Amino acid sequence: MELKQANEIMMDLLYSWDPLGYGEGFYETEAVDVLQAVYTIHQPALLARKIQSIYEFSFGRIIPFEECEKTASQLLNIKNTESCSI
Repeated sequence: MELKQANEIMMDLLYSWDPLGYGEGFYETEAVDVLQAVYTIHQPALLARKIQSIYEFSFGRIIPFEECEKTASQLLNIKNTESCSI
């Protein structure tokens, strides 16, 4: 999998994730911020906290850590699949 393809898959995952009930695709700015974090944070728990803080900053609501951790793990798996294929 190429980097571009991995990024598209991660963005699709983030666009379809609706943690606050506003509807799929509502969180475009947050998705971009999370994608950037995926490339700087390599541990699921730390990435989950970052995801939680990104959405809290934008919406003033806290997403349960378990939801963020599940999404973080999925994103890191996609990223790691891309980097293993090089």
